[in-house]
Amino acid sequence: MTTVVDEHLALVREVVPQTPQGCRECLIAGTPWVHLRLCLTCGHVGCCDSSPMKHARRHAFGIGHPIVRSFEPGENWRWCYVHQAFV
Repeated sequence: MTTVVDEHLALVREVVPQTPQGCRECLIAGTPWVHLRLCLTCGHVGCCDSSPMKHARRHAFGIGHPIVRSFEPGENWRWCYVHQAFV
């Protein structure tokens, strides 16, 4: 039986960070971020929920790419925004 989490995990791809220097939207707007998240479907780099603009979350729900991984050095955890759970 396939679960919704499995369906979200099926969206995970081998990606290249689109903006390895930081959150794409924050770089354009000149706004700060706290931590970065990498979309595991397309490579979008967005800022975390502790950041003022929460671009990673906006990308996940706006584009429909729910799974990210930490883009912080030494971290490799993955998170599903839809299920609010580590995967």
